[in-house]
Amino acid sequence: MNTDNVEYHTFSGWVDPPADVRPALAEDITCDVAVIGGGINGMSTALRLTERGHDVVLLEAEFCGHGSSSRNAGQLAGAPGGDLQLLNLLSRKKMPGMMRLAEHAAHHVEDFIAKHDIDCDYEPTGNAFAAVSRGQMGRVRRVAKIVTRAGGRVEVGTSEELGIPRGFVGGLREVIGGMMNPGKFALGMRRILLNTPARVFEQTKVTDVGQVVTTSRGRVRANKIVLATNAFAGEWTITPRHLSVPIYVAEVETEPIAPDRLAALGWTSRIGLVTQHAIMENYRLTPRNTIVFGVRRLERGTSYPLPEKSPDPDLVEELARAFASRFPSLSDLTIERAWGGWIAITSSWLPVAGQIGENIYYSIACNGHGLAQAPYVGTLIADALIDGERHPDLQTLWAAKPKFPRPMMMGRLGLRTIWTVDRFNDLVNGSRHNARRGASVGSGLSGPSNMAET
Repeated sequence: MNTDNVEYHTFSGWVDPPADVRPALAEDITCDVAVIGGGINGMSTALRLTERGHDVVLLEAEFCGHGSSSRNAGQLAGAPGGDLQLLNLLSRKKMPGMMRLAEHAAHHVEDFIAKHDIDCDYEPTGNAFAAVSRGQMGRVRRVAKIVTRAGGRVEVGTSEELGIPRGFVGGLREVIGGMMNPGKFALGMRRILLNTPARVFEQTKVTDVGQVVTTSRGRVRANKIVLATNAFAGEWTITPRHLSVPIYVAEVETEPIAPDRLAALGWTSRIGLVTQHAIMENYRLTPRNTIVFGVRRLERGTSYPLPEKSPDPDLVEELARAFASRFPSLSDLTIERAWGGWIAITSSWLPVAGQIGENIYYSIACNGHGLAQAPYVGTLIADALIDGERHPDLQTLWAAKPKFPRPMMMGRLGLRTIWTVDRFNDLVNGSRHNARRGASVGSGLSGPSNMAET
């Protein structure tokens, strides 16, 4: 693939920043509830609180939707994030609750889009855990058993049966969820919020959280405070130690692709794809006849405040090589743009919500599945704050005490080790694949399994 003229974005490749950014807080004010963070989590909390008649102030350092809310791959997942085999090993009793939460979250977002008529190109296709090798297909089958046992609904099949590109062996389809333009969704939610009585202050960086919320030009005194800043929560001393690790992930987009070339892929279902590597690759079609894909490598943030950055060109080159191996017929394409953003990863790979003292609530770290879970959890936090009771889905991820273990394998060496294992497995599986193809050609034999693998 050609990466010579990539546009590197420090915001998002999905949408442009809004032209009507709200002014910063410039005085001392009081309110019932202060929400810190204007992503889809914080905005959902503020919307729910306002809907139920509460006086809300929302503070956002840039503009609402500026963070990973607008930068992700746009895949609305109907299953928990992370390594489901590992989660099943470590948190098996929680899996049914996490499955219910994930499915309810996806439906919640779908209902929100319909209720407010948000134009975000949503397609209820579901998503697929896609296998690039026989080894990954074995993993897919194991994950399918875990999901089914936890009450989830999935379909396992070959690439032809699932309608996914022939460069994949097969996979597992989540029946619930789909794809959207996350930038349009986040900015659509922002427009809705700005038309409510909530007081929204953008360009307002919070410098301290305690009895009052302090910013550079004003303070907010609130009866209750909600921390909804995900990867950026570590900027304040009040944040629980080891709550999460900030991780930078990247996405890129191809040039527009001719319809006949897209049709030749066999991607008839238009399902979004997530590979079964330890550090996934994601691939999805867009309404503009491009393919957006990314991740493959994780970069840990080492200090706060987290920098505004664009993807490493070396990573873009690596993503391009991976794309060419999955889609050899499209290896001549050009990558037009690249962007990235900060997400949060917890030590348990489960989303977390909880309370600090009497009046501060937090929810964080959907571990890459925030497009569905963050708005839903934000809404549940608002209801819990008002009613004094927690919905069963919120209780599933509620931390009794704000104490968390040190994350494992999230340092630079650990992330590099995981990446190396993925590349080794790719190399081994690729060699086996080529050997089987050679044997098949030499003997004149082919069968369904060989055809599925090619």
